[in-house]
Amino acid sequence: MARSKTSNAWLAEHFSDEFVKRARKEGYRGRAVYKLKEIDKRDRLLGPGMTVVDLGAAPGAWSQYARERLGRSGRVIALDILPMEAVPQVEVLEGDFTEDATLKALLDALGGRPVDLVISDMAPNISGVDVADQARVMYLAELALDFSVQVLKPGGAFLVKIFQGRGFNELYKVIQGNFARVVSRKPKASRPRSAESYILATGFRGQASTSRIIRR
Repeated sequence: MARSKTSNAWLAEHFSDEFVKRARKEGYRGRAVYKLKEIDKRDRLLGPGMTVVDLGAAPGAWSQYARERLGRSGRVIALDILPMEAVPQVEVLEGDFTEDATLKALLDALGGRPVDLVISDMAPNISGVDVADQARVMYLAELALDFSVQVLKPGGAFLVKIFQGRGFNELYKVIQGNFARVVSRKPKASRPRSAESYILATGFRGQASTSRIIRR
């Protein structure tokens, strides 16, 4: 089947992208690694001995980088709805994070041990209907927040992808109620035309302080 002009243009842009080239050269599974790398360098998120949960992990670039930063110690648990090739020294779970059974499997894997950092690069399949897509993005972000306030240790951190649009300010305020410091980040590896950005929250207060938490 012949590709459309749009598909050909996307492929041309993708393979000429500086971050795609760097990822291939440096052995990472995707250009998204440089988003996490930039935020980590600026905000010092990752370090030896930490327990990290990576939501929406496939194809695994964030988990690769997190594992590197943790050194020989610490733990990384990666979850995605898609099958993901094993990453050395990373525990990989497959399942739909919106389903209770998947949440239970993730909590069981943690075994009650507290988490230092939750990172979420989850995003829905984009339909092209802005209102619907934004609602799905917000839902995933709220689920990630709900999970984080259940598992983070006091002082822990939360990084979540979000799209600028309806609900962003409200979610930002909800996160502020649970963390000492909350900032918005737009890494250089995020394409300029993309509405995506990241909310970084540090200094978890240790107890959920909002009625917006969806799932228990």
